[in-house]
Amino acid sequence: MPGKVALLLTLVTAGVVGAGYLLSADNHTDFSWFSKVVDSAETAPVQSAGLARQSSTDPSAEPEPPSDNALGFMLASVADQYAETTRYPPWSIPLSPEQANAYRGNHYEPVSLPLEGDGQFTVTLEKYRFTAGEQILVAAAIRGSQVVGRSLSATLERPESRDAIAGTTLEEAGSPGYFEGVLSADESPGEYRLIVETRLDGKPVRHVSTLAIEPYLGEFEGLGDARIQGNNLIIPVRFSPEDPGYYALSAQLFVGQRPVAQLQMEKRLDSTSNTINLKAHGTVVGQSDDGRPATAENLQIRQLPARPGDRTNYAFGPDEGYAFTPPDLGSLTDTPAVNPESEQRAALLRQLADKF
Repeated sequence: MPGKVALLLTLVTAGVVGAGYLLSADNHTDFSWFSKVVDSAETAPVQSAGLARQSSTDPSAEPEPPSDNALGFMLASVADQYAETTRYPPWSIPLSPEQANAYRGNHYEPVSLPLEGDGQFTVTLEKYRFTAGEQILVAAAIRGSQVVGRSLSATLERPESRDAIAGTTLEEAGSPGYFEGVLSADESPGEYRLIVETRLDGKPVRHVSTLAIEPYLGEFEGLGDARIQGNNLIIPVRFSPEDPGYYALSAQLFVGQRPVAQLQMEKRLDSTSNTINLKAHGTVVGQSDDGRPATAENLQIRQLPARPGDRTNYAFGPDEGYAFTPPDLGSLTDTPAVNPESEQRAALLRQLADKF
């Protein structure tokens, strides 16, 4: 027991002496282990601030502002594109093969309703716009593992009131899953909903699509003799209107198999005036097309509204178009059309681009 007391007194004495040394003025280490930690903590913000000041004053570290030339380049591109389009008059513009192929005319895109198990319920029409009095052949095809009834029903509805105005039964024709029936387009002009219904596996299924009924506008009566007038190839199209009024005619000009131009023209037609002269400008047709047969295809005529709010009505030319032999095209030149307003706009765009 006395030995333990002596050991304890020795340890306490050593601790007091050591603490006194550390706290004395002769201790030049100044708790170096603690000082290093404090110094590093104090100098870190200073160094960070110095780096921040250096980066803020270093020009190479600052993001460069966008160049003003980008706006000038954009304006110059717009000016060039606009100047290119002004080479052609609005009634005779170039037609690329892609544009010609994309034109669908009076085409009805079949509408398919997906069914369970990768099945499909598809309805097809001959065209989208029918003339009043025509018959509407409705074809429906059902593909899949479903059990189909023996017949389908087709109904024409007014889109506003959903009132049924005509109906028919589609019977199986030709092959299993294919059905046909006929509706009458005797209704007033406008768009209508076509509802085709059946039962698949005992459950009702409803297919909905749209079509349009157009009034009888008149008859296309072919082409007159093509001729050269100024820097234009004139293609007279004869159309005998049912009612007088303003009409807009459009067509695609092909020389050989090559699409050349989209043509359009507006004119008032009546019983004394039944010809609209389409014009192909020399910038789209010229000497390289001389001596080759030509065709006016995809003819479409619109009866323009007589007053605001009236409906625009449509009629279409024959599917094969009209073939004709052009006159000598040697006098046509690739000279841009003159349109003072368009030239002024192009000049203004160019002036704006030059300022940047």
